[in-house]
Amino acid sequence: MFDLLIRNGRVVDGTGLPYFHADVGITGGRIAAIGSLRRAETRTVIDAQDKIVCPGFVDTHVHGDLPLLVDPYHEPAVRQGVTTYVVGQDGVAFAPAGPVTMEYMRRYTAGFNGNLPTPGKDWRTVDEYLSLFDRRCAINACTLIPNGNVRMEIMGLTDRRATPTEMAAMKRMIREAMEQGAVGISSGLDYVPSLFADTAELTEICQEIAPYGGVYVTHMRGYNPQKAPTAMEEVFAIGRGAGCGVHISHFNCLADQALPLIDQARASGVDVTYDLYPYLYGSTILGMVTLPADVYEGGIDPTVGRLKDSATRARLEADFANPRFPIETIRLANLPHSDWKVYEGKFLPDAVKERHGSASIPNMVAFVCDVMIATDLAAGCVIRHFAARQESDLPPLMRHPAMMAGSDGIFVGGFPHPRGTGSFARYLGEFVRNGTWTLETAVRHLAFHGARRHGLTDRGLLREGMAADVVVFDPATIADRSTYENGRTLAVGVEHVAVNGELVLHNGERTPALPGRGLRRK
Repeated sequence: MFDLLIRNGRVVDGTGLPYFHADVGITGGRIAAIGSLRRAETRTVIDAQDKIVCPGFVDTHVHGDLPLLVDPYHEPAVRQGVTTYVVGQDGVAFAPAGPVTMEYMRRYTAGFNGNLPTPGKDWRTVDEYLSLFDRRCAINACTLIPNGNVRMEIMGLTDRRATPTEMAAMKRMIREAMEQGAVGISSGLDYVPSLFADTAELTEICQEIAPYGGVYVTHMRGYNPQKAPTAMEEVFAIGRGAGCGVHISHFNCLADQALPLIDQARASGVDVTYDLYPYLYGSTILGMVTLPADVYEGGIDPTVGRLKDSATRARLEADFANPRFPIETIRLANLPHSDWKVYEGKFLPDAVKERHGSASIPNMVAFVCDVMIATDLAAGCVIRHFAARQESDLPPLMRHPAMMAGSDGIFVGGFPHPRGTGSFARYLGEFVRNGTWTLETAVRHLAFHGARRHGLTDRGLLREGMAADVVVFDPATIADRSTYENGRTLAVGVEHVAVNGELVLHNGERTPALPGRGLRRK
């Protein structure tokens, strides 16, 4: 007797091999049988005629750390067939974290993580954080150890090298977090205080994750054509020096420049991979793309104080005249203040002109400083990739064997980037139907690659004994519907989703089930 039997489907098992016709039987949260099961008895049956049956997808880079706790049904993921999130990204997240670090990270990352209230959910350690997901959300979550959190716990927000004593304390924290089930370390080398760590420090702390099979995941120091080669070499050096796998987040680089470097590194023995979302615009906090790092020295309150100072504003005019990112492409996505929400969805120069009469550099500085003060630095934005990447870069980046899918999804603000609700459906819809990928290749990159990279050994494949994270979708209709004007529109085409053997989506309708788990590296 099966708990759930999926009949008559085209099974795409995650290996990349051609599909085959089979039934899939699920019992006790595991895949119990795959084959001809016509005579089998079952409590629930799904007819998957003309549909694809495949393993649940792993979103390898997503900012669901708090949203998943406050929105446990989390349809942006479920409607795309995503059954597992990898959180703790960019070196600035929420576990491990003492009270001071937690307050800073909540406020500093509010533009993309959302400083969302989580009443009744308190944690400090990785173990406590992962336990909050057990049977209390629709999908699974595993977590990385943010290097910025570890650094802040031991060193505060200082921009200097760690002493031997401080290094020993950071390494001890990392070992404890790995023993509690973390899947690796993340860094965000555009974010304070993660960016203060140099190559030697990152290499030394990554040596602690190597015995556990952990992976170093990094928002590296630059993605544009001028910075990417040097930034990638730092990633490779960390992998060589630490003896661990390395992984580059949201690989928004030029294919012709970056892929040969990936191939050379892999040929030399560096286990490097990357994740990618299928859009040419990114999204982050407004301060990261407009303000120099030294403005953030000392924490949130000193930063707000500096932004009020006329001398700081005068100094910032030079930065705005020679911006790190193309200001004309910045779209204001999340302005969590009643006086400023009117500017959400507008490009920054248009909003400045509307408020001040012209988009001059002094007015631009005034607008950004004022909105950052009003929102307590929580302003978020969508921005064109500075690498001048084109649509033609996506197919070669997607086809590379080191690639896996990560949405970099952000779920706060009135005009969030569409990638959080659309990436996986877009891959399976547009990019399969236009021939960039076969279905079999798509599922391998969306499911198995991410599970394997992060040590989730019982996920990502349809095989007997594996965890029953299973998706049934219509290959003819699956599609993303979200846009930059409406980034919350849910995907279509996924009909059934089982997480740990329980249906969270059945015949296109949500169920009340919350079978998710906090997954630990095995």
